[in-house]
Amino acid sequence: MATTKLGFIVQRAGYKSENPKLAITHAISSQSVEIYLNDGDLVTADIAFVGDGVLNCIKNQKAMEKYGLSSTESHIKNSLLLDLNVMVCKEDLARFVLTEKDIVIDAAEFGAEMTAKVVPFSEITKMMEEMKHLLFF
Repeated sequence: MATTKLGFIVQRAGYKSENPKLAITHAISSQSVEIYLNDGDLVTADIAFVGDGVLNCIKNQKAMEKYGLSSTESHIKNSLLLDLNVMVCKEDLARFVLTEKDIVIDAAEFGAEMTAKVVPFSEITKMMEEMKHLLFF
């Protein structure tokens, strides 16, 4: 039984870039690889938003309404629905004068039990050290 740990670090704002949404999409899709694994093997994915990347977590995005695109907010909620570990850097939220009330914390309307965690950067660093594969977006 082996577990492959994947870490996705989102460090860019979503403006003029698909990178943050791609990170979340890759993390979500990593959960569909079960059909290719040996019995008992697992793939887990953690997503951390750091630096300007925390701006992707702002709630009440209007991407569908204004641009006809699914929002990064809905991607984050789908990752919570799949029980992915979503972390948001506490220090970077403070830098942008944002609080937990300003960002996506849960996806209760989707029936998700998992919630995003606002954590110090030291906890994100610890998570990165535990990963077998680390991808930066």
